[in-house]
Amino acid sequence: MKVSQRRRRIIQVFALTGFLLLVACAKKESKEEQSPKLPVVNFVVAAIKTTPTELRLPAALQALQDTPIYARTTGYIAKWFYDIGDHVKAGETLALIDTPDLDQELNQVKANLGQADANLALAKISADRWKALGAQHAVAQQDVDTKVADYEARLADRKAAQANVDRLTQLKDYQKVTAPYDGVVSARNAQIGALITSGTSTEIYHLAQTDTLRVYANVPQSYIRSIAPGMAVQIHVPEFPNTPFTGKVARFAGALDPASRTLLVEIQIPNTEGQLFPGMFCEVVFKVLPPDPAIMIPSNAMLVRADGTLAATVDDSNRIHLAHVHVGRDFGTQIEILSGLKAGQRVVSNPTDALTDDLEVEPHDQKAEEAEQKKKDDQNKNGDKNGKASSQKKDEKS
Repeated sequence: MKVSQRRRRIIQVFALTGFLLLVACAKKESKEEQSPKLPVVNFVVAAIKTTPTELRLPAALQALQDTPIYARTTGYIAKWFYDIGDHVKAGETLALIDTPDLDQELNQVKANLGQADANLALAKISADRWKALGAQHAVAQQDVDTKVADYEARLADRKAAQANVDRLTQLKDYQKVTAPYDGVVSARNAQIGALITSGTSTEIYHLAQTDTLRVYANVPQSYIRSIAPGMAVQIHVPEFPNTPFTGKVARFAGALDPASRTLLVEIQIPNTEGQLFPGMFCEVVFKVLPPDPAIMIPSNAMLVRADGTLAATVDDSNRIHLAHVHVGRDFGTQIEILSGLKAGQRVVSNPTDALTDDLEVEPHDQKAEEAEQKKKDDQNKNGDKNGKASSQKKDEKS
């Protein structure tokens, strides 16, 4: 009897417990039905962009000075001293020109100068003599004036002859073709015995100054406020994939190209080691920080509707507010917001059309969750590595 009563009590206890559990579940379901689950949204915090933006522009390297050298006198190439690739100093002789015709002309004008000197001396003696006779009233004053004028004419003839001698002497000096500055010979067209005519387009040498190179880049209008003289610029050349070269902005044009709305900027690059050559293709990289940094949000946080571009923000009470925004530049994964948002606001990423104003939501910090997930993944990787290492040690011991 006692055993049966004990069993009856146990059954009663289990029955009562089950009944209470059913009642609790029913209450929970009714509560869930009464309070529907809030929609979950991921958000990011709108922040002002403080890191510089890379502006990449194609360009070509140029020599700081690039000069074609022509003959200033007529003659024949007698000798040349430097070939392509040779480095020369300013004033060094590149080639000699033999000028037989010029030599004869110079001899002739020197003889004319001697003749002019003789005529001038005779005219001076005559003018002095007639002046003395005129002072004694022995001759007419008209004759005195004639002799003085003849002397002045002979003086002018002498000056003209001297100028002609100086001109041909200067041309004679041009038979030495010299380098105008320190540089490298990039072309040589001088051939011994070749006829060189002054005033023609026959280029004897081509000289380039390559210890410093320059690059011209066309910067778009939206970036020109960030460009300043002395600004550091990186130059990337395909032949040196792991070696960026550094240059500086030397100057820029004071006006934009009306056709392309770009600003012409000159960058100078030191090239003392001679690794770079004029004519090479390169890419100019500007590290640009806007003078008025804008707010940046993910590109997928935009809502494009008939009434304009919107961004869904979450306030402190976890309610949605749709804000009209003015969009600036698109950087791919990030987009620039010029107005409509403030730094620190929570912006919904990947918003749906179901979001409406004043809708209560359950916000989740996307970056915090991503960081937490990354931390867990790193811990799992470290655990796997430690497990493999311990198993290897056990195998070695065994």
